[in-house]
Amino acid sequence: MDIRRISEIWIYPIKSLAGVRLNTTVVKQKGLQYDRRWMLVDRDGRFLTQREHPRMALFNVAMTNDCLTVSALANATNAIDQSIRIELNTEVSGSFSRVVIWDDEVDAVEVNSEYNAWFSKQLDIECRLVFFPEGNRRDADPDYAKNNEQVSLADGYPFLIIGQSSIDELNRKLKEKVSIKRFRPNFVFSGGLPHEEDSWRNFMIGSVNFEGVKPCARCVLITVNPETGEGGVEPLKELSTYRKKNNKIYFGENLLARSYGEVSEGDVIEVIDFKN
Repeated sequence: MDIRRISEIWIYPIKSLAGVRLNTTVVKQKGLQYDRRWMLVDRDGRFLTQREHPRMALFNVAMTNDCLTVSALANATNAIDQSIRIELNTEVSGSFSRVVIWDDEVDAVEVNSEYNAWFSKQLDIECRLVFFPEGNRRDADPDYAKNNEQVSLADGYPFLIIGQSSIDELNRKLKEKVSIKRFRPNFVFSGGLPHEEDSWRNFMIGSVNFEGVKPCARCVLITVNPETGEGGVEPLKELSTYRKKNNKIYFGENLLARSYGEVSEGDVIEVIDFKN
């Protein structure tokens, strides 16, 4: 029997910056603990991503028990020999302001003016770092949410899962292999067939229940090389040849959590039922 197991767990504490791989984490309604709870916004309060600012890929992000450490890679423009440390359990002491992420407006807190200056210098654009408290509301897509589920500052859904078989299938078709980092999943799993995650409806990761709600539509962000910050055409071009439907290109499955708790690398996945 082909056993499916969680092989990698990733969070992306600051939206569109590098991810952090974890052995164990906690599933919450908005997403994994600390996943996309911070975000960079421009002077108008609109979110920044690698789509328009690919140099955002050139920040290193590390996490300890109590803080994030963010530093710029050596080949980043205007890189300086400095890093910043952000407390994970940010005290919500500042005033709230409205910020925009896609079509949503949410209340967020500016973290620190010194951080704003540091990121602005690195990216050559005036920007601010904001924090989205756990108690603040942002609704998941109402077309798929059934119980008023919430989401953090992720694009649309709290969780994303991709099978290693799906990545392997893509890399067999490409001249130059791509890393799983391009697709920014929360969960990667071993075992199973390519893209079978598309068909899962209800399933367990260890003792936590998830529901697969829709395949993840992909955009130009996956063409940004996370190691160099440079764009290209792949793997979006290749995916368009076999993963395109209704003028959208899909890779990976968006999830909602139906229960909460701890998940770890090595946890077995039990598929309970499949989509019609």
